[in-house]
Amino acid sequence: MIMADKERIVVKIGTSSLIQENGRVNLASIDRLAFTLVCVNNQGYQPILVSSGAIGVGLASLGLTKRPAEIARQQALASIGQTELMRIYSQRFLDYQTKVGQILITRDVLTFPVSLQHVIDTFEVLLADKVIPIVNENDPVAVDELDHHTMFSDNDELSAQVAVKVGASKLIVLSDIDAFYDADPHQDPDAKVIRHVEQLTPEMEAAAGGSGRGTGGMVTKLRAAKTMLAAGKQMILCNGKDPAIIKDVLAGKEIGTRFGKGN
Repeated sequence: MIMADKERIVVKIGTSSLIQENGRVNLASIDRLAFTLVCVNNQGYQPILVSSGAIGVGLASLGLTKRPAEIARQQALASIGQTELMRIYSQRFLDYQTKVGQILITRDVLTFPVSLQHVIDTFEVLLADKVIPIVNENDPVAVDELDHHTMFSDNDELSAQVAVKVGASKLIVLSDIDAFYDADPHQDPDAKVIRHVEQLTPEMEAAAGGSGRGTGGMVTKLRAAKTMLAAGKQMILCNGKDPAIIKDVLAGKEIGTRFGKGN
């Protein structure tokens, strides 16, 4: 891996990489993620983790398999799951002598200058102390009512916004698909991988419909890519089945799809 001098990166991991098909928490995947981010941190990078999975972990914690339809119950599950998820993260990272800090964000935190500056200051202190920030949307209090907009549409959008605000050079999105294709690979067996994208086209956005099993889907990942491209930054979309792939991405290997210029 190329050595870094405090290069800041954001890693976003989706629920599908954290929760197994049977609904149980994927502890092995979380352990590999923790080990990889600690290695990256020790090599000079400043990693920030944006983690989905609060509701999924809440369901697993209560032994449930079906996500409730009621918003209040979803938010209650997120409250339970976020606590359990952070307990697991804290334990796994401490196994590798690294501390983590939780940052819960709503859209208005990044919208208003004073709150934005406070959260950026928090990131700066944590990163300077080699503490890895773990970010999620503050689901139990995030609502959109009248003119009070606090919700992000998904954690893909959240991760891109965080990456831009904290000055990260790269956003690595760990998904349940290998890359961005010219058609939906689940529907078209002849779909081909697009390895490098410097500019999103209407044709690419049309090809994004429905790809991926995660709640965000490919459409939201392209929105995140558009945010990163507009800021002159890179986004790499790749399969998060084995989080150790982060090392290969940072080493410049041709993995997944790289949005933006450069290697």
